[in-house]
Amino acid sequence: MPSKLTKYVCVFLCTLMVPWAQAQDAGAYPNRPIKLIVTVPPGGAADFIARLLASKLSTSMGQPVIVENKAGASGVVASDFVAKSAPDGYTLLQNSITTHGIGPHLMTKLPYDPITSFTPITMLASLPLIMTINADVKAQTLPEFVTLAKQSPNKLAFASSGNGGAPHMAGELFIAATSTALIHAPYRGSGPAVADLVGGQVQVMFDGAPSLIPYITTGKLRALAAASPRRNPLLPNTPTFAELGYPSVNVALWYGLMAPAGTPPDIIARLNREVNQALKSSDVLERFASQGTEALGGTPEQAASYVRHEFDRWSPVVKKAGIVPN
Repeated sequence: MPSKLTKYVCVFLCTLMVPWAQAQDAGAYPNRPIKLIVTVPPGGAADFIARLLASKLSTSMGQPVIVENKAGASGVVASDFVAKSAPDGYTLLQNSITTHGIGPHLMTKLPYDPITSFTPITMLASLPLIMTINADVKAQTLPEFVTLAKQSPNKLAFASSGNGGAPHMAGELFIAATSTALIHAPYRGSGPAVADLVGGQVQVMFDGAPSLIPYITTGKLRALAAASPRRNPLLPNTPTFAELGYPSVNVALWYGLMAPAGTPPDIIARLNREVNQALKSSDVLERFASQGTEALGGTPEQAASYVRHEFDRWSPVVKKAGIVPN
């Protein structure tokens, strides 16, 4: 029979082993595939950024980073899935202006809190929006399109990647600024929206360069204006809305990376370090530049501040636009 002293020694050693084992587990992260949840279907700016990042992280972290597209309800489906996932660093959310800027102000009730249910990791990228029209629309410039829209109220439709997204809000800002009346046609992501824009089922769209440039280049779409303070370097001959007298139409897509609330700080720090390193790599910067995308990065604290600012910024804009919450 073991003595009491032997039992005490065993208990003491086991107590010491618990934090050591936890430290070993934390130090082993990641030891299985990581899921990166994207709020829209494949295709478009969000998917482009997520897959480029996933490829870099798979190499640097030694485990597959798998992109999963969970579209629906302006990002609520994907956000809710991540918010309710285990806070272990293996399920991450590519958040955006839709999920944490505009969208929450369009919902009467969310199954999670957009601020407290997540832990920010870092910002990823920003893409100024471009207004494009189908090439068959009889307008060569923005003033001509405004005149056409005023002559045909509620006859022209603008596509968006979904209710509450930046493309939707850009359209609403355009309508308010120009006193025109367009029909909003929401889609489940940029991919199908651009497809119908090219096909002529809708006439107008505001979106990031990655999904539009190929069709602008081939002449199937016509760029009219850039919703940014400066001209888009990929479209240097396209004026900004501010140049044309509509400074309020200033919207950029942005994307960040979040984990469920309660994710251990050491895992957040590891992900932050890896993502920032990926965003600074020459191949990522080259790919971003080719698509008119600006790399952001930064600390978790900076990401938290950025998200809070955007969350607060869009509340009065949504109210002023008169968009009814879903």
